[in-house]
Amino acid sequence: MPASRLHLVRHGEVFNPKHVLYGRLPGYHLSEAGHAMARAAAEHVKGLDRPVALLRCSPLQRTQESAVPFAELFELTPATEERIIEPTNVFEGKRMSRALRNPMNWWQLRRPSVPSWGEPYRSIADRMLAAMNDAWDAVDEGDVVLVSHQAPIWITHLAVAGIRLQHDPRTRRCALSSVTSFERVGDVWREVAYAEPAASGIDVGAV
Repeated sequence: MPASRLHLVRHGEVFNPKHVLYGRLPGYHLSEAGHAMARAAAEHVKGLDRPVALLRCSPLQRTQESAVPFAELFELTPATEERIIEPTNVFEGKRMSRALRNPMNWWQLRRPSVPSWGEPYRSIADRMLAAMNDAWDAVDEGDVVLVSHQAPIWITHLAVAGIRLQHDPRTRRCALSSVTSFERVGDVWREVAYAEPAASGIDVGAV
């Protein structure tokens, strides 16, 4: 048998005093509160009383750090999964409130359906679902935890629900250290739960 349930976990709060969009930039680690939030997410999954057999995380520092309490609580070694990384974005390193007021940047916003400012939504959905399928089939039983980022998790939610992928990033239901859970029946994914065990923190800098 394959896995029983797959949890997409978002990383905790990031230390980002300049409030820039950090995207894939190196050096953005969890804040002190972020470490506590990651611990809360891990304890939430532990409290479900479901064995976790596999732990994977994106290669970025904030997700690697957010995977640590899961590794400790479930006695697992986290593996890096490149396909669940944050999408690319031309505004990396900039404060969005300033960037959007600059007419020179408006060209990057010309096609929000793609979107024109970064990796296509369809590409994100495809790589996330491929990573989920591989993780699901990699274990004989138990749950899987993938520690990822807001945009990939929310776009996966939309894809699984059959909702169009274009959206306003301000409307995403994917809080810091949230847990979005899925099951696969045959080849069909369905979302079964969403939780915000650490509903606090400053949510800035996400793609």
